[in-house]
Amino acid sequence: MDVAALQDSWETVAKSGDEVPLYFYSHLFLSHPELRELFPIGMSGQRDRLVTALGQIVSNVHQIDQVVGFIQQLGRDHRRFSVVAANYDAVGASLLATLRQFLGAGWTDSLAADWAAAYGLVAKTMIEAAEQDEEMAPAWWMADVMSVERRTTDVGIVQLKPHELYPYDPGQSMAVEVPQRPRLWRYFSPANAPRQDGSLELHVQIVDGGQVSPAVVRSLRSGDTVKLGRAVGRMFTLPAGEPRDLLLVAGGTGLSPFRALLEQFDIRYQETGSAPRVHLFHGARMPWNLYAREEMSRLSASRPWFEYTEVVSDDPTFPGDRGQVGTAAAARGSWQGRLTMVCGSPRMVQNTLSELTSAGASATDIRSEELGNLTGSTNPPAQVGEQS
Repeated sequence: MDVAALQDSWETVAKSGDEVPLYFYSHLFLSHPELRELFPIGMSGQRDRLVTALGQIVSNVHQIDQVVGFIQQLGRDHRRFSVVAANYDAVGASLLATLRQFLGAGWTDSLAADWAAAYGLVAKTMIEAAEQDEEMAPAWWMADVMSVERRTTDVGIVQLKPHELYPYDPGQSMAVEVPQRPRLWRYFSPANAPRQDGSLELHVQIVDGGQVSPAVVRSLRSGDTVKLGRAVGRMFTLPAGEPRDLLLVAGGTGLSPFRALLEQFDIRYQETGSAPRVHLFHGARMPWNLYAREEMSRLSASRPWFEYTEVVSDDPTFPGDRGQVGTAAAARGSWQGRLTMVCGSPRMVQNTLSELTSAGASATDIRSEELGNLTGSTNPPAQVGEQS
């Protein structure tokens, strides 16, 4: 397999921009109209993810052992879209047709063979992962909406009760589909540790231009039923007996996985009398956007192991820490020796990482995730949904 030829040809095709996914989906739906119902009505976000996912997979196909986990997760994810093995043939055929269309005379027999081999390897890995996952877990869990609370101007708190036990660890995330936006799945992190009654709490912030988050906050109602994908991600999970002290830096609803961890630590504290020291910095633009301030302040006042600092960036009259939350956290010290976790918008995460490392924190002690990419993976070619 000529990897350089694969990468060069993809770079050439990608220069055609939006025309590439538009041709791909037109070919797919014309040749297999039965597949149209697996996709959302609006395809704008889906087209963007096609190019991103294909580029990542193709550029690394020669290092399949390094990305096999990523590809396997794509296969498992596809189960919730009711994708079956036969669908991969249709997608592959449309992919090759798209490449031929945009490469023209550059589409040679040898290049066609290499692309077919590369796609076949990826598809086989995805199918095998999906088949193995089918033996272990359902494609999705159903959950009833118990309540939706509009906590601030742009944040909603959703309480869910799964029909069956939903397994997850604090810090993980799962894809969610709401009835108001069928076939559009979004990733959220439960904001609580597993409860005896099995209920889940989601913190949802409205994303400007988003297709799903506004519907969740404004239109989801008690009594609605949602679907939950399997819990994924290990970036923010910790053993119950984690010995290291922690620094947590959150922007907006990036607080969600950290709140679940705090509950995990508090359960340990109540059972054993010990817990790691934790300092949480929570940033927002305006004071009223600090939607968990009362709860976090109460926890800080009653638990010797927990300290909470609010940071506001856009209100010069705020009496507490002002500016970017990462800058405020770095100003308190180097945090050497602490395990650090950062979650928020891409801009917030990048600023925080830069500020903390400049202040002396070791990059090896920092874990981070950007909101919308809590699984640490890019959506696959045939997958539905965007992170908003």
